[in-house]
Amino acid sequence: MPDPRIKNEEQYEALREQGYSKQKSARIANTPNAGKKGGKAKPYEERTKAELYQQAKKLEIKGRSTMNKKQLIDSLRNN
Repeated sequence: MPDPRIKNEEQYEALREQGYSKQKSARIANTPNAGKKGGKAKPYEERTKAELYQQAKKLEIKGRSTMNKKQLIDSLRNN
Protein backbone atom coordinates (compact mmCIF):
# COMPACT_ATOMS: atom_id res chain seq x y z
CA MET A 1 0.00 0.00 0.00
CA PRO A 2 1.52 3.36 -1.03
CA ASP A 3 2.48 5.80 1.70
CA PRO A 4 0.85 9.20 1.03
CA ARG A 5 3.81 10.93 2.72
CA ILE A 6 6.22 9.68 0.02
CA LYS A 7 6.15 11.87 -3.09
CA ASN A 8 8.08 9.50 -5.36
CA GLU A 9 7.17 5.98 -4.28
CA GLU A 10 9.09 4.33 -7.15
CA GLN A 11 12.31 6.10 -6.24
CA TYR A 12 11.73 5.34 -2.54
CA GLU A 13 11.39 1.61 -3.23
CA ALA A 14 14.48 1.60 -5.47
CA LEU A 15 16.52 3.25 -2.73
CA ARG A 16 15.27 0.77 -0.11
CA GLU A 17 16.32 -2.11 -2.40
CA GLN A 18 19.79 -0.57 -2.59
CA GLY A 19 20.03 -0.73 1.20
CA TYR A 20 19.22 2.86 2.17
CA SER A 21 17.38 3.37 5.45
CA LYS A 22 13.67 4.23 5.41
CA GLN A 23 14.44 7.75 6.64
CA LYS A 24 17.13 8.48 4.05
CA SER A 25 15.06 6.94 1.24
CA ALA A 26 12.06 9.08 2.19
CA ARG A 27 14.17 12.22 2.43
CA ILE A 28 15.62 11.66 -1.06
CA ALA A 29 12.29 10.62 -2.61
CA ASN A 30 10.58 13.71 -1.17
CA THR A 31 13.20 16.15 -2.46
CA PRO A 32 11.91 18.28 -5.33
CA ASN A 33 13.63 17.41 -8.63
CA ALA A 34 15.42 14.49 -6.95
CA GLY A 35 15.49 12.36 -10.07
CA LYS A 36 16.68 15.08 -12.43
CA LYS A 37 20.21 15.61 -13.64
CA GLY A 38 22.32 17.57 -11.23
CA GLY A 39 23.86 20.95 -10.95
CA LYS A 40 26.60 22.84 -12.61
CA ALA A 41 29.40 22.26 -10.15
CA LYS A 42 32.88 21.79 -11.59
CA PRO A 43 34.35 18.29 -11.36
CA TYR A 44 36.68 17.85 -8.39
CA GLU A 45 39.71 17.67 -10.70
CA GLU A 46 39.01 21.19 -11.97
CA ARG A 47 38.82 22.69 -8.48
CA THR A 48 41.70 24.11 -6.52
CA LYS A 49 43.06 22.40 -3.44
CA ALA A 50 41.64 25.28 -1.37
CA GLU A 51 38.15 24.72 -2.82
CA LEU A 52 38.39 20.99 -2.10
CA TYR A 53 39.59 21.72 1.43
CA GLN A 54 36.59 23.99 2.06
CA GLN A 55 34.21 21.29 0.82
CA ALA A 56 35.93 18.72 3.05
CA LYS A 57 35.64 21.15 5.96
CA LYS A 58 31.88 21.50 5.36
CA LEU A 59 31.59 17.71 5.43
CA GLU A 60 33.79 17.51 8.54
CA ILE A 61 36.26 15.09 6.94
CA LYS A 62 38.92 14.24 9.49
CA GLY A 63 42.59 14.64 8.53
CA ARG A 64 41.81 17.08 5.72
CA SER A 65 44.55 19.52 6.72
CA THR A 66 47.28 16.99 5.92
CA MET A 67 45.76 15.73 2.65
CA ASN A 68 47.01 16.55 -0.83
CA LYS A 69 44.60 17.31 -3.67
CA LYS A 70 44.21 13.68 -4.77
CA GLN A 71 43.53 12.54 -1.21
CA LEU A 72 40.93 15.30 -0.76
CA ILE A 73 39.20 14.21 -3.97
CA ASP A 74 39.19 10.56 -2.85
CA SER A 75 37.82 11.50 0.57
CA LEU A 76 35.09 13.69 -0.89
CA ARG A 77 34.00 10.97 -3.29
CA ASN A 78 33.90 8.32 -0.58
CA ASN A 79 32.15 10.38 2.06
